[in-house]
Amino acid sequence: MTLRRSKTALVGALAAAALALSACGGNSAPSSGVVKIKIGWIPPNTTGVFQTATQYFQKAAQEANKNGFDVQIVTQAPSGGETNTTGLNQIMENMITQGVDVITVSPGNTEAIKPAVRAANAAGIPVVYVNLLDVQKDVKVDAYVGFDNVNAAKVSAYALLDYLGGPGVLGAGEKVKVDPSASLDLKWWEKTYANVDKSSIQGQGVVIEGVKGTIYSTQRLQGFNEVLSQFPNVKVLGTLPGDWERGKGSTATEDLLTRFPAASFVWAASNEMAFGAINVLRPTGRLDVNPNGGPPTAGKVAVFTNDNTPESTDAIRKGQIIAETTHGFPDWGWVGTSIAIKLVCKEQVDVRTDINPRTVYFGNPDQFYPNPKLPTIDWSGIRSNCKK
Repeated sequence: MTLRRSKTALVGALAAAALALSACGGNSAPSSGVVKIKIGWIPPNTTGVFQTATQYFQKAAQEANKNGFDVQIVTQAPSGGETNTTGLNQIMENMITQGVDVITVSPGNTEAIKPAVRAANAAGIPVVYVNLLDVQKDVKVDAYVGFDNVNAAKVSAYALLDYLGGPGVLGAGEKVKVDPSASLDLKWWEKTYANVDKSSIQGQGVVIEGVKGTIYSTQRLQGFNEVLSQFPNVKVLGTLPGDWERGKGSTATEDLLTRFPAASFVWAASNEMAFGAINVLRPTGRLDVNPNGGPPTAGKVAVFTNDNTPESTDAIRKGQIIAETTHGFPDWGWVGTSIAIKLVCKEQVDVRTDINPRTVYFGNPDQFYPNPKLPTIDWSGIRSNCKK
């Protein structure tokens, strides 16, 4: 009798619990009150690029916190920059131990960080890669926010061709009328150059890549060289790594221009390295300064780059950087935060969010800073559907 009464009581308790869940919508019901979420954000360094992304992680958190969330962004970068993969792994492992709800990370070396990603997978913590669209094998990455590095470098190569005399918005070549709000992305450039006489454009210069052998540097070199290889009279005289750093960018510039004094352009694969080049060229009077997009100045060296931050946008306004390909750092933080929150709230997200690379030049800097146009995010809707 005692056993039967115990079973009866247990069944009754389970039935009551089921009825209570049914009354409030079961496990799918959104929670009430403020939802606390701790987002770990691990940039590979603290340069202007990642400072900009971090600012927009914080801005996004502030907007979310106006709509029923209590989002905390925990930011830490490894000392020593992108080459310190051991430090980056350790930071991720520490965040796992601290119990963050989700980890967003921009890995300098995608292979070297996999042990820490696997640890996050084992702990059930979602992982978002920022600055990368290439789906990774052997680890679970829940979402990617980034851009195609090959295409971004192709955009830079076309801007260089424009300055050297091809059609477009720079240099002395055929001027193409564009609305100031138009996106000078890869499709626009490829259409503009579809029928160009490829032997008509001439120039020679040097290239500063990032950390040699890593995915970002390899892909940017690939895209840049794929375009220029179609133009037989445009030559890359030499390439050196600058490890994405300003100081090393200066060293690489000095070495390259010593070896190739006839170079008329520098393409730096990131704007930190571009500022390193400017710091070498400006004191010697060799920097080609052109705030209005006129033809290249004989005997000078024009600087082109990739990334786009408030600092480099100001340099474009001053004509110190002729053109730059934007990688959408505000979007990284803004969209990255919304995706991280959705993952914690058990909402579906797009696995890949592509930030379309496009040209920043003297005619359109206000599109980008100080008030970049960002996608609208329904923070209150995310809160209403949150199942954390």
